[in-house]
Amino acid sequence: MSPPLGILLRSGGHEAAHYALVLATGAAAIGRPAVLFATNGGCHLLRHDTPLPRDPRESLLAGRGVAGVGPLLAAAAELGVRRIACEAGLRAEGLDAAALARDVEVAGVVTFLEAVGPGQMLAL
Repeated sequence: MSPPLGILLRSGGHEAAHYALVLATGAAAIGRPAVLFATNGGCHLLRHDTPLPRDPRESLLAGRGVAGVGPLLAAAAELGVRRIACEAGLRAEGLDAAALARDVEVAGVVTFLEAVGPGQMLAL
């Protein structure tokens, strides 16, 4: 089994969230375990009503044949990407765990570090 890929998403912006999903789904598509850990502004990606699929950049990407946040969120769930919202990050953003999408875990950085173990980590 390949070592896990851990992705730390700190930003709530479209570009960082989009590429975090590109990396996570790409890893999962080749059979590599992927863990997406969102904190602070990044937690907004994991909301069940995330505003990112309504970002104007989504139509630009679609028009150029690039999968956007909406399709990538669905692919991440289907491919088994482990999605974790940082407990402290949720508090920092004033978000309640009830706002998160189905199957998103709430945990701390220790859980993320344990999940990735000796694998690679990237921060966006």
